[in-house]
Amino acid sequence: QVQLVESGGGSVQAGGSLRLSCAAAGHTYSRWCMAWFRQAPDKEREGVAAIDSDGRSRYADSVKGRFTISKDNAKNTLYLQMNSLKPEDTAMYYCAAESPSCSGGLWKYSYNFWGQGTQVTVSS
Repeated sequence: QVQLVESGGGSVQAGGSLRLSCAAAGHTYSRWCMAWFRQAPDKEREGVAAIDSDGRSRYADSVKGRFTISKDNAKNTLYLQMNSLKPEDTAMYYCAAESPSCSGGLWKYSYNFWGQGTQVTVSS
């Protein structure tokens, strides 16, 4: 059974940085597509960043140049480095995995494994 466990969320002031981690257990996911999504209160869950099995990444326009997605296959861990955080980045952040297919995109319905989320709060 695949388990995704996020960590690294917290409260930070605008302009600050956080690094989220997602530890995967139950499967070696080096050939999977992985992504980060976020959901603010009363809003739809939206894709933030995705990385495919070859390490190619894509980002939502709202985070380009500020967020970086990466993964360490040896540690089975996905990361999201978030810099220059803004109050509008406040949300619950979720790690997601897509298998056996791999679109590498930001469409939430492509992903069939999800973590429980970690809260990020950015104050102005």
